[in-house]
Amino acid sequence: MNIIVGLLIIAIGAFCQSSSYVPINKIKSWSWESYWLVQGVFAWILFPLLGAMLAVPAGHGLLELYTASPKATLLTMFFGMLWGVGGLTFGLSMRYLGVALGQSIALGTCAGLGTIMGPVLLNAFFPELGALSALTSSVIIGVVVTLIGIAIIGVAGGMKSASLSEEEKKEAVKDFNFPKGLAIALLAGFMSGCFNVGLEFGKDINFGELTQPMFRTLPATLLVTLGGFLTNAVYCLYQNKHNGTFVDYKNGSVWANNLLFCGLAGLLWYSQFFGLSLGRSFFEAGSSMDTLAFCILMALNVTFSNVWGIILKEWKGCSKKTIFVLIGGIAVLILSSFLPELIK
Repeated sequence: MNIIVGLLIIAIGAFCQSSSYVPINKIKSWSWESYWLVQGVFAWILFPLLGAMLAVPAGHGLLELYTASPKATLLTMFFGMLWGVGGLTFGLSMRYLGVALGQSIALGTCAGLGTIMGPVLLNAFFPELGALSALTSSVIIGVVVTLIGIAIIGVAGGMKSASLSEEEKKEAVKDFNFPKGLAIALLAGFMSGCFNVGLEFGKDINFGELTQPMFRTLPATLLVTLGGFLTNAVYCLYQNKHNGTFVDYKNGSVWANNLLFCGLAGLLWYSQFFGLSLGRSFFEAGSSMDTLAFCILMALNVTFSNVWGIILKEWKGCSKKTIFVLIGGIAVLILSSFLPELIK
């Protein structure tokens, strides 16, 4: 029963994340770099900070926690900066592929590589922890099945690209470009996998028994998102200067509207990792479900992003065969969430 509750919480977080790009459509008169930076303040600083504070017992502070483990803190933030590169290209993947296909390929790659890279790199820096023992056969099988599901959805995307006219492609996704979008989505997935690597390096950055189990990964989450914010902020401010879009911030008439929807987008985005922390507390520590929790989150993100893709009519005009392949891929992803428990 605990596993079902944990999966349900993670699923709610995944649904929120997959919905986080919907409020962005309500943002007015701002360039991409302007709203991306502002929503990042909410998604990667404000809400993660509030979440991390839940892990701090009375009489203690976050700074005390981070200075107690300087090496782990710096490495966690470093991988967050690498994840930030993935976040930048992640947005571009959806520009060229749409919400459904862009998230499917990027998050699928992120799910597989993030799950594997975490224990491998942690073992490289801290071999005494024996992190490779987490990569059990059920974990590997779970990752492989997830990637198969992503591949099936990728096939559906290729079928969509081949079957639609240029006009139909542009109607569904304005800048649709499958080859370019595929390359960017794969890069985004690889770099985004560093988020889980950061979480692995920071998994012991908490107050132990003084911190409730459901909040223990939240201090590390803040370090990862802070590192990602730094990467994104540098790029967005550069684009503001290069494109002459600093004037966006001077448009006082849209600030109330844009802050509201940037804040909502940030809250929905952060919900996935808040839900991940809460959900993992219902799994046995060190179990296959615990190790695969990040992979499961990404698989569910893909599932819900394709639901949004259907709602937003990104698959409009595709053949029944293409939709059948898409649904088959989604079904495999859902199966991958329960597979570790079924085969243990």
